[in-house]
Amino acid sequence: METQGEARVWRIWVNTEARVVSFHREEGFQLLEFHSWEYFQEAIDQYTRQRYRYQ
Repeated sequence: METQGEARVWRIWVNTEARVVSFHREEGFQLLEFHSWEYFQEAIDQYTRQRYRYQ
């Protein structure tokens, strides 16, 4: 449960050229931050539908 002043952030790093999503920092990848679990899940679903590889 989120307490006052303690916001959750979910991060992924994306390389659209190589079609790769990473759950940790990668050189040359674009950082995406989500403050909503629902938006984070939707992004993961979209990358999965587009057949991105995960690492």
